[in-house]
Amino acid sequence: NSPFYPKFSKEDMMRNLHYFEMDMDLNLKTLSMGQKKKVFMSFALASNTSVLLMDEPTNGLDIPGKSQFRKFIASGMSEDKIIIISTHQVRDVDRILDHVLIMDNSRVLLNESTVNIQKCLLFKETDDASLLANAIYSLPSVQGHSLMLRNLKDEESDINLELLFNATLSQPKLLIELFLKNDK
Repeated sequence: NSPFYPKFSKEDMMRNLHYFEMDMDLNLKTLSMGQKKKVFMSFALASNTSVLLMDEPTNGLDIPGKSQFRKFIASGMSEDKIIIISTHQVRDVDRILDHVLIMDNSRVLLNESTVNIQKCLLFKETDDASLLANAIYSLPSVQGHSLMLRNLKDEESDINLELLFNATLSQPKLLIELFLKNDK
């Protein structure tokens, strides 16, 4: 397939496979699903396309493989490359995103940079009832509740994509208004 990709680099392919502890002399028919995914990802990044689409790239990967995937994708990111990842396994990619797009029934419900999301929203794990009362969205958790709140004090927090996704589906108009107010 490399002839179809004019920027394909065999050296990149070898380096990518080496990263996943695999070598070029392999037979796809004998590989596990996870190993095949690693080969396909290696090829995809070695193709050096300006836009790369990945659909459920972590399916079939074990826990160490998912960690390798995150590091691998982060190492392949650059200003001149767009990597679009479609996944239901949001925890596998939450640390490598710079933009979040949430769709439902072909409608875009949320299209925001992670910087803007963190500026507008605060994500917390707490059992503090006073915070629960002010939550935009909450789910029960081991620590009490996972909360999504307005970020009124410019606090830093990691984005909880599962919470953001559920909140966006249940209250899309509220989130649109919140981000529109923040843009002003």
